Amino acid sequence: MMTLAGMFGVTEAGISQFLKRQKAQDGSTNSQRTGRPRVTDRNDDRNILKTSRTNPRLTAPAIRREVFLNSPSPPSVWSVKRRLNVAGVMGRRPVKKPLISEKNRAARVKWAKEHLNWTRQDWNKILWSDESKFLLFGSDGIQWVRRPIGSRYHPKYQLPTVKHGGGSCMVWGAFSGSGIGPLHRVNGIMDKHVYKDILQNQMLPHLRAMGRGSVYQQDNDPKHTSLFVKDWFKSRRVNVMGWPSQSPDLNPIEHLWEELERRCAIKRAKNCNEKFAQLLSEWNQIPMSTIDTLLNSMQRRCQAVIDARGFATKY
Repeated sequence: MMTLAGMFGVTEAGISQFLKRQKAQDGSTNSQRTGRPRVTDRNDDRNILKTSRTNPRLTAPAIRREVFLNSPSPPSVWSVKRRLNVAGVMGRRPVKKPLISEKNRAARVKWAKEHLNWTRQDWNKILWSDESKFLLFGSDGIQWVRRPIGSRYHPKYQLPTVKHGGGSCMVWGAFSGSGIGPLHRVNGIMDKHVYKDILQNQMLPHLRAMGRGSVYQQDNDPKHTSLFVKDWFKSRRVNVMGWPSQSPDLNPIEHLWEELERRCAIKRAKNCNEKFAQLLSEWNQIPMSTIDTLLNSMQRRCQAVIDARGFATKY
């Protein structure tokens, strides 16, 4: 101790404390641990975590089988789960996003870079459009309820359902920087002829009212990009925005549909006519502040696509 203290210019007590800390970190201390001994060592923990990160869809039993295939006394499934939880790897429901091909990822990045520096005035010239389906009864999403133990089947905590989903109401809608646009109910199957009628009677008057330089946005659904519809756009001299496929996260109207769904979630409808009346009423009450928030997010959406190299983003 004295020799080391002289070499490093510190006290003997300092050297002693340093060596004690080193022993504790190296696991060479002789102090006894309380409780049951761990069934896995650091090597096992690293292999469990590595296997899970390599294939995030593996369950805890599958990880246990793969990591401890030749082990005479493998740990329990609960031990594997605990090791993953301590490392911050929890079981979660995966978010559903479109499968994007390499070609479309490149197109998404290209589009995002071209529009990254657009101003609010530029976005105000776009008429955003899309179709959406709303169920007459219930919701497509997951619903949760908080209930006491033993009350699972109490009517208060049940989620009522009907056979075949109870029907739905299909709508086409649009909005721009000037506010909410038309909302049109689609009867029956929507093909290129039905879509052309919507363009003629719903979209075109609103686009003309937006003024010179206005641009119409639509996704690449086959009925939208058919030669029949393209000829109609050309004959009416409608400017159509180029759009990358599989890009709902770049279209702010998707969040407008979510807003409309929330507003109508607590309302019941007996038929499609009643449902559409509810949708139209709530659609016309969406405030301008919501539109501002959506359009002001476009730069962040573009940047997110660039950062994700074209893969799906959180939007």
